[in-house]
Amino acid sequence: MKEKIEEKLRAAFGDGIVSVVDFKGELAVEVKRDRIVEVCKFLKEDPELDFSYLSDVCGADMMNFEDASSRKAYLAIEHEHRPEQVPIEERFLVVYQLTSFKNKAKLRLKVKVDGDNPVCPSVTSVHKAADWYERESYDMYGITFEGHPDLRRIYMPEEFEYSPLRKDFPLMGIPGSIPLPRK
Repeated sequence: MKEKIEEKLRAAFGDGIVSVVDFKGELAVEVKRDRIVEVCKFLKEDPELDFSYLSDVCGADMMNFEDASSRKAYLAIEHEHRPEQVPIEERFLVVYQLTSFKNKAKLRLKVKVDGDNPVCPSVTSVHKAADWYERESYDMYGITFEGHPDLRRIYMPEEFEYSPLRKDFPLMGIPGSIPLPRK
């Protein structure tokens, strides 16, 4: 089945498929950002593949602190209690978990998103379940999903200016950034 998935994706999308990796029996396909909606639609509508179930969409911050400039910026942010976005090309990942019940197969799609402008197309037009998952990634990582029908925060207040799961967000938070309940 894995060979069939890769073969069909490469035939349909060519260079839109960046890489295909089989790690410990799980297939992960990296897709170019501008092709993710098409790929999801293809995987869902292809009768042979039938990846009709989207079980998760999540963000990931891939900022690398081994880079000296990133580490220096992080330390300055931690010290000043002012998280600012550290510009790193392809800093974020958006990860999609798909399931084909027909084939008893799982598939992970990955899309790299720029750190300076974290924008990814929304797949809500293909999978309605993506709605809340994309909102969670928006809320926690600041990744904007173009075309999302109702992109707003779910956990943090709308006026909260930061993205708490980013690696450059101070571990102790930012004093005074959010009103806390009284004792």
